[in-house]
Amino acid sequence: MELAEIRQELDKISKKLDGFRGSLDLEQKERRIAELDEVMAMPNFWDDQQAAQKVINEANGLKDIVNRFTELVESLENLEVTHELLKEEHDEDLQKELEEEIKTLSKEVGQFELELLLNEPYDKNNAILELHPGAGGTESQDWGSMLLRMYTRWADKKGFKVETLDYLAGDEAGIKSVTLLIKGHNAYGYLKAEKGVHRLVRISPFDASGRRHTSFVSVDVMPEFNDEIEIEVREADLKIDTYRSSGAGGQHVNTTDSAVRITHLPTGIVVTCQSERSQIKNREQAMKMLKAKLYQKKIEEQQAELEEIRGEQKEIGWGSQIRSYVFHPYSLVKDHRTNVEVGNTQSVMDGEIDIFIDAFLRSKLRSNS
Repeated sequence: MELAEIRQELDKISKKLDGFRGSLDLEQKERRIAELDEVMAMPNFWDDQQAAQKVINEANGLKDIVNRFTELVESLENLEVTHELLKEEHDEDLQKELEEEIKTLSKEVGQFELELLLNEPYDKNNAILELHPGAGGTESQDWGSMLLRMYTRWADKKGFKVETLDYLAGDEAGIKSVTLLIKGHNAYGYLKAEKGVHRLVRISPFDASGRRHTSFVSVDVMPEFNDEIEIEVREADLKIDTYRSSGAGGQHVNTTDSAVRITHLPTGIVVTCQSERSQIKNREQAMKMLKAKLYQKKIEEQQAELEEIRGEQKEIGWGSQIRSYVFHPYSLVKDHRTNVEVGNTQSVMDGEIDIFIDAFLRSKLRSNS
């Protein structure tokens, strides 16, 4: 890369950061941080723990944005200094180092931009992710366990915490269903891109004839709610069952009926939780899941009404997959919404799915702008 090209790349980054500076209103954010710090310093701050946690979360979110922007600006300034040094005296090793650092900074700026764009309601919330294999028995249930591993690996790389709320093992292999709580900043904002049907094409390890099989798993994603929404759930509308918890492989977690299943009678929605040893805690988590599902149902009904007004028709079913994972006769993972393709299927199954999430979220932002 010539010095003139390096200059162009630095100018691109500088232009993006200037754009952020204009939209972020850093002075307002710093004033708000100061206000929140004063609130947190009050002696009675922890009297209301839920309110206190909201203040802490808001302060941490604002500080994260301001600090990260400051770090990006400082990184650019350092690269500018290196560029000036190279103009005065050529150093091949230093130039190679500068080029690599520009690539790294450009990627970090792009990631920061995407996070700023995750500004829809509840994007910043934790995510509840459910996997439901389709018809196909052991083959589709095994595909479910492969996706479970993929999302767990992705979450680990993001520094997110994963809790298994409900797990139903497959008859021979894989899973019949699983519900995960993925905790982390913007977890729902990212994972909402994964909602839909995921299709696998491969030579089945369970088929003695070595035939090619197609399997489907439905991925559902909802934000976890605490007190952000008002969803009225009447006790009379609930059927609550308790049963003995069991984990992967059918091993009993304990010997008491601590697992909870709640059926919402008016809608038929069923939620289960068995992650805690306490029946009370499992019930609390199950109620959060129920509220999330009722909220999601409400949003989907509103969207369906809008689509009917617009005359839009969308196919619902296994044919409406969002992504295909082809292991045979060639290796390719393709997202059908954005046409993004990756030939290294193993890297995708190891959790490298940001390329698909990034492309989908940016496409949604473009379509909404």
